[in-house]
Amino acid sequence: MKKLNIVFMGTPEFAVPCLNALIKTEKFNIKGVYTQPDKPVGRKQILTPPPIKLLALENNIDVFQPSKIRKNIEVLNHLKSLDLDFIIVVAYGKILPQEILDIPNYACVNVHASLLEKYRGAAPIQWAIANGETETGVTSMLMDAGMDTGDILLKTSCKIEINDTTITLSEKLSILGADLLIQTIPQLVNKTIKSIKQDDSKATNAPIINKNDGFIDWTKSAFDIYNLLRAFTPWPSIYTMYNDANLKITQCSLITDKEESNHKAGQVIDINKEGFKIQTGLGILLINKVQLAGSKEMNAADFARGQRLETGYIFGDSTFC
Repeated sequence: MKKLNIVFMGTPEFAVPCLNALIKTEKFNIKGVYTQPDKPVGRKQILTPPPIKLLALENNIDVFQPSKIRKNIEVLNHLKSLDLDFIIVVAYGKILPQEILDIPNYACVNVHASLLEKYRGAAPIQWAIANGETETGVTSMLMDAGMDTGDILLKTSCKIEINDTTITLSEKLSILGADLLIQTIPQLVNKTIKSIKQDDSKATNAPIINKNDGFIDWTKSAFDIYNLLRAFTPWPSIYTMYNDANLKITQCSLITDKEESNHKAGQVIDINKEGFKIQTGLGILLINKVQLAGSKEMNAADFARGQRLETGYIFGDSTFC
């Protein structure tokens, strides 16, 4: 069998194992990699290439970084010139128009970090954790012009541990995704796989995360807030108000989600060497590390001492920005 011509489209670290698996498989010929343009990163705004670009260049694969892909004649003509068997998309960050989806001889295949139909959208890992899911997984699918609405090919599941964060779960799912992709492609070629149409009535959404998603509603349960911390660290983080300034909670421990109390939600009920305890709508959180706007991260106990924080103080009693 001749080598299969493939273009890979992806951007973040999550996509790296998939591209690496394709590179290491001799029957695939990687004709090019499409990824997002380099972006400024950090306080010094240093122009930084995406992880996928670095891997491609290390393996002498041509890299293309168009700022837009829709109505881009240059991109369309380039892809048509490559006699492609597959376009593989993993966390690219752009929706492909139908004229690109129609190019490959076999299909455009997407590897998505959820068990579709659940968590369609840009942030499936974050929302699965934030919503307290105990299981997620990876799905390979045939792409259509919608947002993760194409026919399902293969799935593999993964347990979400109580201490998993977006970072740790992403690492697990990226490895599972690479294995799933390598299983999917030959089955499509050999026609030994049966695609399954998605049931839209079962679909849930995982929209792009924005900063306000990290604002803490202390009337929620301790477990819900703890899940938000796991989901939204490092960005957008979870934060509350302290004397009209944003205070990030960067580390906390779940004390209980059942204990009843007469304290108000958001109220400091104890301060000790490990940090300070806050009453939530249901249960208590021990805050271990914090970062006040304009300052560095510090132990919560040091923050409490330096700010002369006292029991009874109620966090979040102000308008957030």
